[in-house]
Amino acid sequence: MTNAMRPVWAEVSASKLTRNLRAVQATAGVDVLAVVKADGYGHGAVECAPVLAAAGAKWLGVTSVEEGVRVRQALGILPQGIAPRVLVMCGVWAGEAVAAIRYALTPVVWEPYHLDLMEAEAKKLGLRDVAVHVEVDTGMARQGVRPGAQMAALLQRFGPESRLKLEGVMSHLASAEIVHGAQTESQMARFACALEQVRETGLRPALVHVGNTSAVDCGVVMPQLRVMAESLGAMPMTRAGLALYGYALDLEGGAPELHPEPVMTWKTRVVSLREVQAGDHVGYGGTFTAVKTMRLALLPVGYADGLRRELSSPAGAVLLHGRRAAVVGRVSMDLTIVDVTEIPGVEIGEEAVLIGAQGAERIGAEEHARWAETIPYEIICGISERVSRVIVD
Repeated sequence: MTNAMRPVWAEVSASKLTRNLRAVQATAGVDVLAVVKADGYGHGAVECAPVLAAAGAKWLGVTSVEEGVRVRQALGILPQGIAPRVLVMCGVWAGEAVAAIRYALTPVVWEPYHLDLMEAEAKKLGLRDVAVHVEVDTGMARQGVRPGAQMAALLQRFGPESRLKLEGVMSHLASAEIVHGAQTESQMARFACALEQVRETGLRPALVHVGNTSAVDCGVVMPQLRVMAESLGAMPMTRAGLALYGYALDLEGGAPELHPEPVMTWKTRVVSLREVQAGDHVGYGGTFTAVKTMRLALLPVGYADGLRRELSSPAGAVLLHGRRAAVVGRVSMDLTIVDVTEIPGVEIGEEAVLIGAQGAERIGAEEHARWAETIPYEIICGISERVSRVIVD
């Protein structure tokens, strides 16, 4: 960061990101697709993707072709020979097939029109064996083809005349954080039946993948996945996102196997200081009234940056001098006021931590989520693009 830049930024630790990936790989015991969708869960996909690839991720997962193009371009900084595959996990839309093929992106498909789009573009370019992964709906009713007649019709599209190759078969789990949960057991049983249906067609995909951070963390799903993949002569793979960035959902009914380290520290600086007297109102609507003389610090960050409005007093706090400074009044669009009355020596230009550690104190995305009555995913994904992401260490 330089003085020419607005003093609101997020530092992302390359070493912690690497350690988290390797911990997930070791715990899973199968290949791990590193999910960098939603701008790397708010950590910066362009910044994180090269770090994860250099650390050994063979696959990266994005939401859309647009995200995939940005990630593929970002990977260009890596030495020749480090070229992970990029999976577009939410299908393709009209006009996207050309970019998917041009940038070597592998789409997840389940609708017949997905195949139509990819087939037409492959034919136009004179290509064969263009890889796609089929998603199976095993009970989440979101994405995926249903096993049975619907799936049989889709699989027939991969005949000798097809220009597409069924490289992978996948599904997604709705509640893997519940250890030995009935829904997960039902979904895995349906996935096993779907894989048998694939086997009966004579198709032999190279990869079978299912899961997320919780599926790795619970210790139950991965052994089942390995057995299923072996039955098809395929390699097992899982997908993980949240744990890479340092978080995991609480498990129900079991002890976690993952203990990831948060990799982001979201920072800003004090840009103004003032003293208010008892009876003075602070911020929009005058929702806070000083009951004594107070020293207040102004931070150039607000809800347009992703600092949730629910952190308005009395809920939120930031770290200054390794101590908690409570938010005073309402978080506004671009500015937030905090109380530094009991924190001596705070001056203009000093660093404040919004998410992360400072000294022995820490405020995590989990705490922001409690204040905002949401989940950590929404907090970290909600940090806006105008917050610069900087790779450190």
